[in-house]
Amino acid sequence: MQTDIPDRWQWNPDIQGGYTVRGVYNILTTTTVPVVGGMHDLVWHRQVPMKVSIFVWRLIRDRLPTKTNLVRRGLLSADLAVCGAGCG
Repeated sequence: MQTDIPDRWQWNPDIQGGYTVRGVYNILTTTTVPVVGGMHDLVWHRQVPMKVSIFVWRLIRDRLPTKTNLVRRGLLSADLAVCGAGCG
Protein backbone atom coordinates (compact mmCIF):
# COMPACT_ATOMS: atom_id res chain seq x y z
CA MET A 1 0.00 0.00 0.00
CA GLN A 2 1.39 3.31 -1.06
CA THR A 3 0.03 6.79 -0.46
CA ASP A 4 1.02 8.19 -3.86
CA ILE A 5 -0.62 5.39 -5.91
CA PRO A 6 -4.42 5.00 -5.89
CA ASP A 7 -5.89 1.64 -4.89
CA ARG A 8 -7.46 -0.46 -7.62
CA TRP A 9 -8.91 -3.93 -8.08
CA GLN A 10 -7.10 -6.35 -10.34
CA TRP A 11 -8.25 -9.78 -11.50
CA ASN A 12 -4.98 -11.69 -11.84
CA PRO A 13 -6.17 -14.70 -13.90
CA ASP A 14 -7.07 -12.40 -16.81
CA ILE A 15 -5.33 -9.04 -16.45
CA GLN A 16 -6.12 -7.90 -20.02
CA GLY A 17 -9.75 -9.03 -20.22
CA GLY A 18 -10.59 -8.18 -16.63
CA TYR A 19 -13.06 -9.88 -14.35
CA THR A 20 -16.06 -11.67 -15.82
CA VAL A 21 -18.47 -14.14 -14.27
CA ARG A 22 -17.79 -16.47 -17.20
CA GLY A 23 -14.05 -16.29 -16.49
CA VAL A 24 -14.53 -17.20 -12.83
CA TYR A 25 -16.91 -20.01 -13.77
CA ASN A 26 -14.38 -21.40 -16.23
CA ILE A 27 -11.61 -21.30 -13.62
CA LEU A 28 -13.78 -22.99 -10.99
CA THR A 29 -15.05 -25.70 -13.31
CA THR A 30 -11.87 -26.47 -15.25
CA THR A 31 -9.19 -26.11 -12.57
CA THR A 32 -8.62 -29.20 -10.50
CA VAL A 33 -8.62 -28.10 -6.90
CA PRO A 34 -8.05 -30.69 -4.18
CA VAL A 35 -11.05 -30.75 -1.85
CA VAL A 36 -10.76 -32.09 1.68
CA GLY A 37 -11.84 -35.70 2.04
CA GLY A 38 -12.45 -36.35 -1.67
CA MET A 39 -15.67 -34.33 -1.71
CA HIS A 40 -14.93 -32.86 -5.13
CA ASP A 41 -17.78 -34.74 -6.85
CA LEU A 42 -20.29 -33.60 -4.22
CA VAL A 43 -19.20 -29.96 -4.14
CA TRP A 44 -19.04 -29.55 -7.92
CA HIS A 45 -21.96 -31.84 -8.82
CA ARG A 46 -23.83 -30.48 -11.83
CA GLN A 47 -27.20 -30.63 -10.04
CA VAL A 48 -25.95 -28.47 -7.17
CA PRO A 49 -26.53 -24.75 -7.84
CA MET A 50 -23.26 -22.91 -8.57
CA LYS A 51 -23.77 -20.44 -5.70
CA VAL A 52 -24.07 -23.38 -3.27
CA SER A 53 -20.94 -25.03 -4.71
CA ILE A 54 -18.97 -21.80 -4.34
CA PHE A 55 -20.21 -21.32 -0.78
CA VAL A 56 -19.22 -24.88 0.20
CA TRP A 57 -15.87 -24.51 -1.57
CA ARG A 58 -15.16 -21.34 0.44
CA LEU A 59 -16.42 -22.98 3.65
CA ILE A 60 -14.10 -25.98 3.26
CA ARG A 61 -11.11 -23.69 2.70
CA ASP A 62 -12.05 -21.35 5.58
CA ARG A 63 -12.44 -18.40 3.19
CA LEU A 64 -15.79 -17.10 4.39
CA PRO A 65 -15.78 -13.50 5.68
CA THR A 66 -16.27 -14.43 9.34
CA LYS A 67 -15.08 -12.09 12.08
CA THR A 68 -12.17 -14.41 12.84
CA ASN A 69 -11.01 -14.44 9.22
CA LEU A 70 -11.43 -10.67 8.86
CA VAL A 71 -9.30 -10.08 11.97
CA ARG A 72 -6.67 -12.56 10.76
CA ARG A 73 -6.40 -10.73 7.43
CA GLY A 74 -6.24 -7.32 9.09
CA LEU A 75 -9.58 -6.08 7.71
CA LEU A 76 -11.21 -5.81 11.13
CA SER A 77 -9.65 -4.73 14.39
CA ALA A 78 -9.54 -7.29 17.19
CA ASP A 79 -11.62 -5.14 19.56
CA LEU A 80 -14.48 -4.95 17.03
CA ALA A 81 -14.43 -8.72 16.59
CA VAL A 82 -15.73 -9.29 20.12
CA CYS A 83 -18.54 -6.78 19.68
CA GLY A 84 -21.99 -8.27 19.06
CA ALA A 85 -23.81 -5.28 17.58
CA GLY A 86 -23.86 -1.49 17.64
CA CYS A 87 -20.18 -0.98 18.38
CA GLY A 88 -19.64 1.64 15.73
